[in-house]
Amino acid sequence: FRAERGIADADSTEDFNEIQQLLAAFVKKNLFGADFDPFLVRAAQMNAVMASNAEAHLFNINSLEFPKGYLPGLAEAEKFAKLGTMDVVMTNPPFGSEIPITDPNILRNFDLAHIWERTEDGGFRNTGRLQGSVAPEVLFIERCVEWLKPGGRMGIVLPDGILGNPGDEYIRWWILRHTWVLASIDLPVEVFIVEANVNILTSLLFLKKKTEQELKASDLGSTKDYSVFMAVAEKVGFDRRGNTLYKRSPDGEEILEEVEEVERIRTNGHFVERRLRRKKRIVDSDLPFSREGGGFVEGPIADAYKEFRRKNKEPGA
Repeated sequence: FRAERGIADADSTEDFNEIQQLLAAFVKKNLFGADFDPFLVRAAQMNAVMASNAEAHLFNINSLEFPKGYLPGLAEAEKFAKLGTMDVVMTNPPFGSEIPITDPNILRNFDLAHIWERTEDGGFRNTGRLQGSVAPEVLFIERCVEWLKPGGRMGIVLPDGILGNPGDEYIRWWILRHTWVLASIDLPVEVFIVEANVNILTSLLFLKKKTEQELKASDLGSTKDYSVFMAVAEKVGFDRRGNTLYKRSPDGEEILEEVEEVERIRTNGHFVERRLRRKKRIVDSDLPFSREGGGFVEGPIADAYKEFRRKNKEPGA
């Protein structure tokens, strides 16, 4: 919003209020979320209110049952978050064979919950027979794609096995048929080991939903090859114990950068500001975005992706 309005970091009280109003309007109109856990829904809503002074559309539903189900947010979700209506979907779904989905009433609604067999042309065919159980992350891939508009984008965290296991090749085939793969970023184990106690290698997968015309072209074999951005994040800004890591020189000295900070004091109903130049440590992270201070900063992978896109046109409409 600051970039759109040509506003620096809250140059005045009026500028600050304008940004807050824009943010609140955006959250009310464009931010949607869903979770099975009512506590997480309330926590997310509180986060939205604290950040924007506005409530988002957050629903207590089972995303894999939607648009069916029994949880209290179902009616509102059906009204505001129909499948096929989202521009962007982002998720870090629950995953693992220890928490499989076994309910046939859920499984029968997903292509990827069926048994697939290889065809003579190297593709796969849905046999129509249900699997007895499916890892939840597999179903979340399909559900997120269903929630997108044609041309919509999604980012999802997945265990590396889906991208590499021979037995999961039909999943990769389904992804390539229904979406354009924009980027794949390997994550180190530290990402989830501290807060979630999950000791597993994962990847960030960024996808773009194909249009009906693009799906037909794919089925006819007329889709052209395209380049996919791939990267490995070796550092995430903290170690396995959760201690923050900062960039250091080859001799071990912390690298400091000079930044301009704004101190804002409210006096007689107005903000009085002063700008100070200080030296600060730099969080050592390769991630596309890293939390720093009160916001997020772009990392080297984000810069590399922008450069990649300057040289390689994004696939799809």
